[in-house]
Amino acid sequence: MVINQRRSKKKPSGARYISGRKKRQFESGNNPTLPKIDAVKKRTDRVIGGNSKTRFLSADVANVYDPKTKKYSKMKILSVVKNPANRHYVRRNVLTKGTVFSTDKGEAKVTSRPGQEGTVNAVFIIEEKK
Repeated sequence: MVINQRRSKKKPSGARYISGRKKRQFESGNNPTLPKIDAVKKRTDRVIGGNSKTRFLSADVANVYDPKTKKYSKMKILSVVKNPANRHYVRRNVLTKGTVFSTDKGEAKVTSRPGQEGTVNAVFIIEEKK
């Protein structure tokens, strides 16, 4: 099945929209890349304009920013703690933007889009005392 990113076949009134042309290759999309926690695997895809996009298929290391020391460090990703994109991604250890994962020094939140950018950037979560 082809993923197509073009206009709907329905009009706002609910009537059928009859297109004046057929599908075009530039309108086709891709299946979502769901990077998991494992040894680093990347894939390079050709995108529109002849450009290339590096996608993570799996990653085990993240560039984590510490707001207290204002420095980056490479940390090993242990497991996914929370994923706002989909609750089932937690048990599958899928890394998406906003995912909270655990490291040796604490929990961090992903700020990049690993399936689109090919990097895992994160920020330590600072727990506020109440």
